[in-house]
Amino acid sequence: MRSGASRCPTEAPDPDMGFRPVYTTMPGSLPVNAEACWPKDVGIVALEIYFPSQYVDQAELEKFDGVDAGKYTIGLGQSKMGFCSDREDINSLCLTVVQKLMEKNNLSYNCIGRLEVGTETIIDKSKSVKTVLMQLFEESGNTDVEGIDTTNACYGGTAALFNAVNWVESSSWDGRYALVVAGDIAVYATGNARPTGGAGAVAMLVGPNAPLIFERGLRGTHMQHAYDFYKPDMVSEYPVVDGKLSIQCYLSALDRCYSVYRKKIRAQWQKDGIDKEFSLNDFGFVVFHSPYCKLVQKSVARLLLNDFLGDQSPVKENGIYSGLEAFRDVKLEDTYFDRDVEKAFMKASTEIFNQKTKASLLVSNQNGNMYTPSVYGCLASLLALYSPQQLAGQRIGIFSYGSGFAATLYSIKVTQDATPGSSLDKITASLSDLKIRLDSRKCISPEVFAENMMLRQKTHHLASYIPQCSVDDLSEGTWYLVQVDEKHRRTYACRPLLGDGPLEAGVEVVHLGLGHEHIPSPAKKVPRIPGKTDSEAVAVSLSNGEH
Repeated sequence: MRSGASRCPTEAPDPDMGFRPVYTTMPGSLPVNAEACWPKDVGIVALEIYFPSQYVDQAELEKFDGVDAGKYTIGLGQSKMGFCSDREDINSLCLTVVQKLMEKNNLSYNCIGRLEVGTETIIDKSKSVKTVLMQLFEESGNTDVEGIDTTNACYGGTAALFNAVNWVESSSWDGRYALVVAGDIAVYATGNARPTGGAGAVAMLVGPNAPLIFERGLRGTHMQHAYDFYKPDMVSEYPVVDGKLSIQCYLSALDRCYSVYRKKIRAQWQKDGIDKEFSLNDFGFVVFHSPYCKLVQKSVARLLLNDFLGDQSPVKENGIYSGLEAFRDVKLEDTYFDRDVEKAFMKASTEIFNQKTKASLLVSNQNGNMYTPSVYGCLASLLALYSPQQLAGQRIGIFSYGSGFAATLYSIKVTQDATPGSSLDKITASLSDLKIRLDSRKCISPEVFAENMMLRQKTHHLASYIPQCSVDDLSEGTWYLVQVDEKHRRTYACRPLLGDGPLEAGVEVVHLGLGHEHIPSPAKKVPRIPGKTDSEAVAVSLSNGEH
């Protein structure tokens, strides 16, 4: 922090030192006329994604499950499914992704003023994941961090993100960044739903002068009561799912949100003297919550159906609506499972899907449904596969859905600045290795996958438990569960990076396989030591409760 007179807290990131705090005075000392210099271009400044280092191949899983070839790979549109062993839980996933984002962007934990977690993976009915993550802040001494966990199925990450954006744009903002974490482990009982699982976490840094800017006033939300997917059994990880109802809720929410969004953006345009209806073509890209990829493709078709029914102009012979005249009088609520409508509009929207959405399904196709981070994994995929020049100035539509149900369609505008070293260049560069990371994972046989699922089922919420799976297959820098003690308190350690220096002086360590010690104050940066075997590995440890 630098001293000096109070001024508008809108510093840009330091090109040499990474991101620095956006405040120029002590937090809380914003000028009296702060509204006159309200933070500009608030949005996502940095983004990091983490997924497990192992997966099961969906084609192999089809054979193992004894279903028709293509049921998972074509019918669902899924190629691979990431999964966690008993070494990873929701706390470890979030610890990993937060530390990776902070280190990759050279961020000090002091520059975070709000930390909020969106998750539906509940391992404690009282203690939040956010409080576990606060252990990463201990060495910095920063405990002045607002925010807590937010839960509603797959929508919790979006609610947390909205809370962060609202905080930065409010009178409560003290000039620091907000950090949003969305993470989940999606597992299902044996049966038709199991191949729609997955796991992972996304961390997003929120602040002004962002490359991905939230468009103010452009959110279309729909919330309604339904039992389409829920988790009433508190001793099981598995949900109760009504598959057909869940699809109907998802598509009806998309219809409602799109309608509200279109009305709001049209009202904004009219104020600016623009008299036109919003259509799907006005999105440069559009990403969706992805339970499975085929539903996303159907969702693009659904938006085209909405456009078609709202456009009363005559159908042009070679236009996008050519051949769709027979559906002019259908009602949206009657078409959720109308195969003729679905087939016709999926065909008509193929080019739009390929141009605006297909690339965003990289993580979803290769890792599966991550629940709360699912839609942000799609955003990460988009950033990884397109250049800053291709993204600059584009409007990205984002549809977030969580069962029960809650949904929002909103948009972000990508900054125009795509020059080398710009914030857009940095965020895309940080994700440029995404496909390499996906390709470097280990393929696990369906038999071993099934054994892992049974182990998780048998040991879920056990006390006095030491995980049985090896840490050798975990990626370097991954946090993992060391043990759960007799009072259900969890202790974590981090698998160190290879080829780095010795342990930092004064840091206590945990010797895996030889017992463990609670470390009240972990090092800000994980000690780097040469690789060891499972029984010899050394790492800093964290706990989720005081001993």
